[in-house]
Amino acid sequence: MNGKNVIGIIGLGMIGNSTAVLTTMHGCKTICYARTPEKIPQYEKAFDDMYREMTEKGLLSESQAAICKTYLKYAASYEELAECTVIFEAITEDLEQKKACYQELERCCPSLLFIGSCSSSIVPDRLASQAGKYKDRLIVTHPFFPVHMVPYFELCGSKETAEGVLQTAREVLLSLDRKPVILKKPNPGFIGNYLQFALWAAALKLLEEGVCDPEDIDTCLQYSFCPRYTSIGIFEHFDNGGYRLNKATCDAVFPALPRYEEAPPIIREKAASPTAWGARAEEKRGFYDWNHVDMAAYKERVNAPYWKFAVCDYPDKPCE
Repeated sequence: MNGKNVIGIIGLGMIGNSTAVLTTMHGCKTICYARTPEKIPQYEKAFDDMYREMTEKGLLSESQAAICKTYLKYAASYEELAECTVIFEAITEDLEQKKACYQELERCCPSLLFIGSCSSSIVPDRLASQAGKYKDRLIVTHPFFPVHMVPYFELCGSKETAEGVLQTAREVLLSLDRKPVILKKPNPGFIGNYLQFALWAAALKLLEEGVCDPEDIDTCLQYSFCPRYTSIGIFEHFDNGGYRLNKATCDAVFPALPRYEEAPPIIREKAASPTAWGARAEEKRGFYDWNHVDMAAYKERVNAPYWKFAVCDYPDKPCE
């Protein structure tokens, strides 16, 4: 158990609430700052629902879940975060709001080891420019949702980041059974989204050129190479295959890969249409028609590969 660090979480949307489940299930005292205190019952329900799913899956008992929940409390002011040594900031992607947050943390929290922003799009140098005395401890700690199930974290510092801060953040995340990686320098989309959107660009080009339908691409991904990469990595795969065939395939395929400078027309049209929210739009349409889809079963398929990562050495005593 991580008995040393008190974790503060700011921004209680999906990422923040899921992070609170992650830290409490590892026995970390966790303080969630509710910027809108009247929404605390809503935040509590989201938190409880995630634990309910875990108990329904048999990952822990209801009594164990009850113990985990004792490690969480909600705060209505930044002053109540004073004892925190680690902060995960998950507020909206707005620099002015983040700046106001960092100013309050600098005022109220004297012993922070790092502030980990969960930003998925703002590079750490821009974040650090909004901070004062903690600019050398402000880094990106980008997770994937659900944070308590998907173990991967991307860590990235700025030019201001002090020596050892990224390593400290890595050690904290390792103690939470995560799989953190440290980027040597910022990159658009960091690693995960950069790779995911490279694949997305290629998929969209296949549609635009009339090569196949969306269902064909999804069938390819589910039943050809994607399952492989749940047990080995892409560099392992190509190392094992050798590079004569690899070079020949690169020479044939790379010239045909998309080189979009912005979102292609097929996405721009959808973003401007009534179905901009895809499956969540009123019309429930994207590339697929979602009107008769069992969304509970869909969610079950989404989460199926990740439940094993929500198992840990849960605390056996309530928080003191």
